[in-house]
Amino acid sequence: MKTELVISASSDQADIALLEDGRLQELIKEKGDDSFSVGDVYLGTVKKLATGLNAAFVDVGYEKDAFLHYHDLGPQIKSWQTYLRRTLKGKQLSNITNFKAEPNIEKEGNIGDVLKQGDLILVQITKEPISTKGPRITAELSIAGRFVVLVPFSNRVSVSQKIRERDEKDRLKKLVRSIKPKGFGVIIRTVAKGQSAEELQSDLDNLVRKWSQLHKGIKRSNKPLRIFREMNRASAFLRDVFNESFASITIDNKELCEEVKDYLDEIKPGASKMVKEYSGQMPLFQFSSVDRQIKGAFGRSVSMTKGAYLIIEHTEAMHVVDVNSGNRTNTADNQESNALQVNLLAAVEVARQLRLRDMGGIVVIDFIDMNSAENRKAVYEKMLEEMKRDRARHKILPISRFGLMELTRQRVRPETNIVTREENPDNLVEAPIQVIDAMASKLAQIEIREVYIHVHPFIEAYLTKGLFSSIKKVWQKKLRKKIVVVPRDAFTMLEWKMMDKDNNTL
Repeated sequence: MKTELVISASSDQADIALLEDGRLQELIKEKGDDSFSVGDVYLGTVKKLATGLNAAFVDVGYEKDAFLHYHDLGPQIKSWQTYLRRTLKGKQLSNITNFKAEPNIEKEGNIGDVLKQGDLILVQITKEPISTKGPRITAELSIAGRFVVLVPFSNRVSVSQKIRERDEKDRLKKLVRSIKPKGFGVIIRTVAKGQSAEELQSDLDNLVRKWSQLHKGIKRSNKPLRIFREMNRASAFLRDVFNESFASITIDNKELCEEVKDYLDEIKPGASKMVKEYSGQMPLFQFSSVDRQIKGAFGRSVSMTKGAYLIIEHTEAMHVVDVNSGNRTNTADNQESNALQVNLLAAVEVARQLRLRDMGGIVVIDFIDMNSAENRKAVYEKMLEEMKRDRARHKILPISRFGLMELTRQRVRPETNIVTREENPDNLVEAPIQVIDAMASKLAQIEIREVYIHVHPFIEAYLTKGLFSSIKKVWQKKLRKKIVVVPRDAFTMLEWKMMDKDNNTL
């Protein structure tokens, strides 16, 4: 399998696309002011205690207060509060080797016994703001690296449950216990499997340096404010997905390109060679066919091979996916076989759609009815296999007698939802002509001699086709300009934009 990463960045946004063998698998959109991302650490103020919920609402600077449940305080919350007070007073160093830990809180205690209104508290975002809800937070902070996660004020060493070999678990635990700094616990991630002591030591040293950065951020703050962010989302994404299958990383932003190169050299020396800066005139997502795949992958209806398709509906309570065979052969003699084939295809596509759209919460999939229990088991096992590639926590139930499969998937950020359906213009004949007239009027007002017009592929064909009579050639001759028409799959039919050679909008 060949894995590619395509990152299109501007001053206010970065779009990250992961492709496997040329097929779009994940899409992340990061805004330039993307605060309150998972993993960000904030100094917050307790605004209100909700004793009925055994929780607190914490002001972290978002328009809605963040939600902190008692179980998310962590057993070492008293140690964290002591550390925070001492740091704010300048009495605490980042080195916590000799820090005297406070007693752990009760597992089933009351939040009013630990916090009171007006308290300052260090918290970390676990779920980004979604819809009308503020962020979900935890007071049990951790700093994630490539192979391990550093947990301050703990002494525990644990291993990812996805590493099943007992000998490897024991090796990693013994190794990490011998090199971990005092005062910290460590969680060993799945990708640590087979790694050497040098690799793990390097990762731990890097996390300790980040801990020192967090400590400095606390000393500079005395109000609700983000005090630490591990890295930009492109690097964080790479940290979680980078493996031997990666063949190329293409970025159209020089600054971000250098950041990603530095990060790759940090985690795997020499890996930065696969990072390429794209400087072509055509937008990167258009050039790499990502825009076209986005158009086909998002929307209510999603096509599969040989005429089968999915219908994806979103409700407040859950997501519903309906599997349809479409125009595939469906005779009485092979109905069961046909249903199995379509359902196996659907399992692959549904797993992809969950990652692509970052769908979370409850998902119900209505597969085509199958009479055979063996066939239902085959589809269930296929779904389990495909979902192994999903980093979000999930749980899948077998197909019921009604042909329904239920699953839950961790929701940590708002779902990626891209509108692909266009409204019909009032007049299908006149609307394109009016757009062409508007372009001609705009061109006449532009003084520069080289203009790039970005339009929908259908409009691009209308402007350029014709050996002697294309509209583009007429404009060039009349206005004495060099005109380049750029097809954009991401544009709606009547959308257009004029730009100069440096991609500045005119």
